[in-house]
Amino acid sequence: QVQLVESGGGLVQTGGSLRLSCAASGSTFSIRVMGWHRQVPGKQRELVANIISGGSTNYADSVKGRFTISRDNAKNTVYLQMNSLKPEDTAVYYCLMVNTRGSIYWGQGTQVTVSS
Repeated sequence: QVQLVESGGGLVQTGGSLRLSCAASGSTFSIRVMGWHRQVPGKQRELVANIISGGSTNYADSVKGRFTISRDNAKNTVYLQMNSLKPEDTAVYYCLMVNTRGSIYWGQGTQVTVSS
């Protein structure tokens, strides 16, 4: 089992920045994928970004050039640096980790609100 604890959400004005963190504990030795998804009420949860154990990254088109995902394997932590935030980035952000067996673990979610 893997437990995920997120931090860093909050309220920011348009154009501002936030940094999300997600720390894993438990059976972390086999984590392969770390990532972030987001969800707004009434819509499906969508991929924001993920990073594979080798370091390759994927981003949603809507955040490319503004968001940067990174991971610290020694700390079992994934980060999401969000710059140039827009009101449409407002959502609950969920941390995601996937191990080599394909088991998926989710964080509890952290609210990000961007005011116009």
